[in-house]
Amino acid sequence: MDDDRERLTGKLVGLPQAPDAIKVRHLRAFVAVAEELNFSKAASRLYLSQPALSRQIRALERLVGCDLLRRSTHRVELTLAGEVLLDRARQFLRDLDDAVAATRSVGGELAGRIAQLWEPFADLTAAEESLQEWRTAYEALHAQFPPLPEVEVRPVNAGGVPSLLLTPQPERPITMLYLHGGGYVAGSAFGYRSLVGALAAAAETGVLVPEYRLAPEHPFPAALEDALAVYLWMLARGTDPRRVTIAGDSSGGGLSLSLLLSLKQQALPLPAGAVLLCPGVDLTGGLPRLPPHELELVRHYAAIYLAGHPADDPVVSPLTADLRGLPPLLIQAATGDAFLEEASQLTARAREHGVDARLDLYPVDTHVFHTFWSLLPEAADALQQAGRFVRGLHATQPDTQIRSESS
Repeated sequence: MDDDRERLTGKLVGLPQAPDAIKVRHLRAFVAVAEELNFSKAASRLYLSQPALSRQIRALERLVGCDLLRRSTHRVELTLAGEVLLDRARQFLRDLDDAVAATRSVGGELAGRIAQLWEPFADLTAAEESLQEWRTAYEALHAQFPPLPEVEVRPVNAGGVPSLLLTPQPERPITMLYLHGGGYVAGSAFGYRSLVGALAAAAETGVLVPEYRLAPEHPFPAALEDALAVYLWMLARGTDPRRVTIAGDSSGGGLSLSLLLSLKQQALPLPAGAVLLCPGVDLTGGLPRLPPHELELVRHYAAIYLAGHPADDPVVSPLTADLRGLPPLLIQAATGDAFLEEASQLTARAREHGVDARLDLYPVDTHVFHTFWSLLPEAADALQQAGRFVRGLHATQPDTQIRSESS
């Protein structure tokens, strides 16, 4: 776990992309010609035409600034500079190929482990008795990942809503409200300590996670009322809304947007921005990429949550809402997630309405991949990016927020 935490909190350095940089294909072309000492054979080996191969060699020589090969009508031979480059290029390509092979191997193991963690959900159905199984399995999934020891967790009564407060050390102001996922029928603040703690560390801020009421015991609008109560409690305690971030995953991402739209409708102060992790924002029953049994389950829990409330109400299905005036949105999604289309449509609609919306895609297949941040590099990177986004929102605002009292 120590290595995982270092990866999460480490600084990533982006290398500039130079259009004239030496590329791997240049080195592969050079090594092939150097080993064959024949352009025709090297071109066949690389499945290239001879003119294309010649262009790559000339480009490489231009970039390194010297001749690497001597060419004549009868023979090709290496220059002294070419001999020096050949050994190093071979080693570089071997190391690169080994790195790619190792990455693919580990990636396959990680995918298998993540799939195994999701296995308890595979046999769930829309039957009434499956709801408790869903809740139990969801808590068990999150229990696989312990919280960061450097993030303090303690209970808070936030506007009458029992909540957990997660604060990285040294203690930071409370500037984030996180709404957990679980299809509006499962999930808990306690279960989300690992994921939210990692986000709190990345964003360098205190985070409130309300234990909002769940359906079917408490259908819409109970969860939204609880989220609103916690947000207003933060403001009543002195938090500048211009420094607050709303965040949530899956259905919690949908609930985050419901909160933003409710604040807008009631002319209440809007937060500085929102972070939506693989958001579920369409309760009308779309989701064409889900397998039939999963689609049935999602629709069933949506119906439980709505309890007869119209699914096309913009407050609960923001893809039909007027999003004008909302604060900046960071939306993160997995390329293999069935909810990707919702994230894409939300981003497009937000931009059409003048909202500063950014969609970041990660090459993984699982929904809310952020849960697996301690073992999945893409998830750790995504949380780091979310943390940068939040810190950027705070950068120009005065530090006048409440501290993490537990009263």
